[in-house]
Amino acid sequence: MKKSGLIIALAFSTFIFAQESGKKAGPPDGNAQIGEVYGKTVSAEIEKSAVSPASLSQQLAKNKKLENVAVKGKVTDVCDKKGCWLTVETANNEKFFVKMKDYAFFVPTALKGKNVILEGTAEMKVTSVEEQKHYAEDAKKSQSEINAITKPKEEIRFVANGIRVVK
Repeated sequence: MKKSGLIIALAFSTFIFAQESGKKAGPPDGNAQIGEVYGKTVSAEIEKSAVSPASLSQQLAKNKKLENVAVKGKVTDVCDKKGCWLTVETANNEKFFVKMKDYAFFVPTALKGKNVILEGTAEMKVTSVEEQKHYAEDAKKSQSEINAITKPKEEIRFVANGIRVVK
């Protein structure tokens, strides 16, 4: 009796593993259409207070961390592996890095080139060489671009609670 129970449990766990491993790896599917939301809903109230990336930079020059802030910008890159990070372009063609809070949601690669409103926390952070190289690999940068990363850099980091596609 014990053997048959063990065999059934083993067969069931093998079935579950096969189901899980059959799932598609990578970012979620989707076209990132206007109005679509990823993560928590971006409230209408906070959307009205959305600032430009340039204004965010100015605010972070005074305060190193801003909570419950909304930023409106254009997505320039999305992680091809999972959709777990993205970059947003600033007015002066610089970019800032966005991660999803608690790794709780991912975004489709179709978000690249779209205008979004991000709601979350922004701060100035020093990013290590190792972390920069990791993200460069995720972004499929060339080995020469990856090797050129030799110094930590201070940059804006945004942790998004929610992202909404706007026009």
